[in-house]
Amino acid sequence: MSVLQGSVAALGNKMPKVLSSKAHAIADYATIGTFFALAWIFWRRNTRAAISALICGGAELTTTLLTDFPGGVADVISLPTHIKIDYGLAAAASSMPSLMAFDDRPEAKWFRILGLNVTAVAALTDTRSGLRTERRKSAA
Repeated sequence: MSVLQGSVAALGNKMPKVLSSKAHAIADYATIGTFFALAWIFWRRNTRAAISALICGGAELTTTLLTDFPGGVADVISLPTHIKIDYGLAAAASSMPSLMAFDDRPEAKWFRILGLNVTAVAALTDTRSGLRTERRKSAA
């Protein structure tokens, strides 16, 4: 994790948790859409950046679909676990330009921006709000 991402995570962890699980899911899907749109935009001019965007978007999509929160499809992982995975995905997204050797290209900034976005959303999410398993338990 870069110094900037670590700073965002540390600062975010001290701030009030202002995002509900539903807002987190919406932010996740917006991030996924951005990664896939970037893959389409980058495909002709930088295939390595496009493939990196597909990898990052696919990883985030998989995590989001498997999370037990509004917007998730299967209740495989909990939101606190999803948050931990998000920190790893943010670090991976930020390091993709170096890993895929396009660090000196303008496309690299998008991966750092989206890595910071994922870090900030994870740090500001209230993990106790609106989980589907809570609703199911209270209905029973």
